[in-house]
Amino acid sequence: MRPSYWRHFPAWFVYALLWLMSQLPYRVLRIIGGFLGWLIGSVFHIRKQVISRNIQACFPQLTAQQQKHLIKANYKETGYMVSQTLYAFFHRSNRLFNQLTITGEHNLQDCLDKNQGVLLVSGHFTALDIGGRALCQRHPVAGVYRPHKNPVMEYVVTRARTSYAQDMFARDRLKSIVKHLKKGGVIWYAPDQDYRRGHSLFSDFFGVPASTITATHQLARLSGAKVLFYSVKRIAEAPYYQLHISPELENFPSDDAQADTDRINQGIEAMVKQAPEQYLWLHKRFKTRPPGQADFYKKHTKNTPP
Repeated sequence: MRPSYWRHFPAWFVYALLWLMSQLPYRVLRIIGGFLGWLIGSVFHIRKQVISRNIQACFPQLTAQQQKHLIKANYKETGYMVSQTLYAFFHRSNRLFNQLTITGEHNLQDCLDKNQGVLLVSGHFTALDIGGRALCQRHPVAGVYRPHKNPVMEYVVTRARTSYAQDMFARDRLKSIVKHLKKGGVIWYAPDQDYRRGHSLFSDFFGVPASTITATHQLARLSGAKVLFYSVKRIAEAPYYQLHISPELENFPSDDAQADTDRINQGIEAMVKQAPEQYLWLHKRFKTRPPGQADFYKKHTKNTPP
């Protein structure tokens, strides 16, 4: 149900401005995204500190100068994420999406031909919605998401994604997700955020213990779905984006939730390494700590590179 215009006028006004901006040519939106990235690195100090802390912890092998370069590149890509998402949600032209390349597409098609359910396990890459729209134009794919607290944002984002996705399932709709997979459906799913509740365990992500939900293991066991990794990467020149779908994971799931969750985190980590600047490092991935460990972010906020 659409939220009231008058009760939520400020949110609707912002939406109207963003919709107008989304109609600009792709190249113009890239320029705007670059400016937004500059703002992130110059104004939004809290998120800037989170990005820096995450990258410093996950890439200790890099020199301080290399870390600084990666952090600044991530500011820019995070800004691009905003403009790319607007383009994916609201731009009417399909030209950009039709020319994207997908490697490993046959891995997904083989499962579809056998009427097997598929979990496309991914991560929160900065171009995830561009890739999502492109993939959904080729195959019937549903998604799993975390509902937004703001009713206007929830309405707008869900409506935008369901304009090209087969369906969108709130992450707590376990029975509906399993049912969809058992019918041979395909679901995009990203288990790489710290939800701080639910069935989670600690699994290393770039060598750092991360609270990780075990849902991939559970969904595969309950539905019999095949699990494939899926990633999207922005490139500098046309066709501007590359999508990749891996072969199905062998011997997955097992009887060991810890081993399966470790395997999923390792797979996401490998995808991130392909373009580490294009990952959502502003998320507090390591906020929940094992018993006895100090706050991961608080004591390092003064170490943020300029």
